[in-house]
Amino acid sequence: MKSNLRISAAQINTTVGDIKDNTAKIIASAIYARDKQKSDVVVFPEMALTGYPPEDLLLRQELYKQTQTALNQIRTEIKNIYLILGLPTKEKNQCFNTAVVIYNGKIIAKYHKQILPNHGVFDEKRYFTAGTKTCAIKIKGIKTAITICEDLWSKEPVIAAKKMRAELIISINASPFDIQKPMLREQILSRRTKESGLPIIYVNSVGGQDELVFDGGSLVVNAKGKITQRALFFSEDLMAIDIALANKKPNPNPKTLTPLNSHVELVYQALVLGVRDYIEKNNFKGVIIGVSGGIDSALTLAIAVDALGKDRVETLYLPSRYSSDVSTKITKEQAKILGVKYSSISIEPIFKSFLNGLPKTWPRKLKNTTTQNLQARCRGTMLMGFSNEKGSIVLSTGNKSEMAVGYATLYGDMVGGFCVLKDVPKTLVYKLAQYRNKISSAIPKLAITRAPTAELAKNQKDSDDLPPYSVLDKILEKYIELNQPLDKIVAAGFKKDIVAKIIRMVNHNEYKRRQAPPGIKITTRAFGRERRYPITSKFE
Repeated sequence: MKSNLRISAAQINTTVGDIKDNTAKIIASAIYARDKQKSDVVVFPEMALTGYPPEDLLLRQELYKQTQTALNQIRTEIKNIYLILGLPTKEKNQCFNTAVVIYNGKIIAKYHKQILPNHGVFDEKRYFTAGTKTCAIKIKGIKTAITICEDLWSKEPVIAAKKMRAELIISINASPFDIQKPMLREQILSRRTKESGLPIIYVNSVGGQDELVFDGGSLVVNAKGKITQRALFFSEDLMAIDIALANKKPNPNPKTLTPLNSHVELVYQALVLGVRDYIEKNNFKGVIIGVSGGIDSALTLAIAVDALGKDRVETLYLPSRYSSDVSTKITKEQAKILGVKYSSISIEPIFKSFLNGLPKTWPRKLKNTTTQNLQARCRGTMLMGFSNEKGSIVLSTGNKSEMAVGYATLYGDMVGGFCVLKDVPKTLVYKLAQYRNKISSAIPKLAITRAPTAELAKNQKDSDDLPPYSVLDKILEKYIELNQPLDKIVAAGFKKDIVAKIIRMVNHNEYKRRQAPPGIKITTRAFGRERRYPITSKFE
């Protein structure tokens, strides 16, 4: 079917606050879309000019001065193609999340986001004023409405566009990834097209920004709710979309669909991109990982190598008097498989010095918890010392199950600048390890099959203190992600005393989680900016 309109969806990876480089990327993409793809329109993600989310940078006047300078540069340099771009704007001391439509140096239309999300990771009502007007303009004879991200999660903006006789909707987005989001996004878009009878072009951002990862996967949905085109996931893409007129109505030409991968594969890709962008965008030289012979550090190492390459990853094995030969074997084997630098330094001399240096007023026999935590803190001190010396950041290796119940040591195994698995439940850790080994050998089988243990006491196992992870993770999901109360969780078939114990552990350890490094969000409710509970609370 002959194309009447060609649109390039510029799924780009921007950096928050790097307006100069973001502008260069926008200009280069627009020129490529115009000259190489012969497109009539190029569309960029929500807040592409500043990166998303800028958070309290939006409270600084300098941001708007730089944004205006960049916008003028784009208007000057890009001609003969319509450009739809997201950016923050200020009007009469009100800040808006805005999309502008530029053609031949002029801003021919402007739209302010109407539905401002203020849930989960979003704080848009802190910064923005909601828009009130629908934007629909003619582009090559096709009346096109502009929406921004959350606008599509409510039907009102789409229905308003329909009433203005729009024939096509272009939506610019910065929609962060979680394990349910890709499928949910497609369901929402399909629903909006069926309600309105309007095809939708959905352009999403891609890249890591602190705890968030934007997965891309930009979409084209026809008026019947069918996906006709999908961009790459977790990668920049400039997707050319052809719109034909069928019975005088715009209809996207179907293309070969990029597959929607399994949940496990999508999570793995999110973790790799999240690590890469955190290290690259913050200009860290490389990473140091304290490996233990356990599944968590083994998976963290594999992800780090996939993200950065083996030359920027260094491992440090810090055995104690309780470390097993199995752990030594696993850590050496994985370092060899992945080709990373490996050092083994016993913490026994440091641990003995700690014990010998304790005040005489302390009991001769310390609590088990005290001796375990002292060992973990010996390791934490060594890792941070290596970080200072080498100029690389420590990746901590704890998982969401441990973070939830406080099965981690402050200033010990929790040290580091970034926690790769912070939002990954233990049962998913195993699935990710198995998935990675299907690509190529990366994680020794022993690390996957051995019983989980911190090796901080003789013959210690995680099951000494916790229920099986298969049980624990289901309880945690219901309590943390689904917000279910004790009675409802028990009614699902779990023992009341176990559920009560887990809930107490979660509530009691909020103070630890506040001091944990940031980590990549992959579930529907991550600790940190998304799940905000008071440390001091008597709520039962």
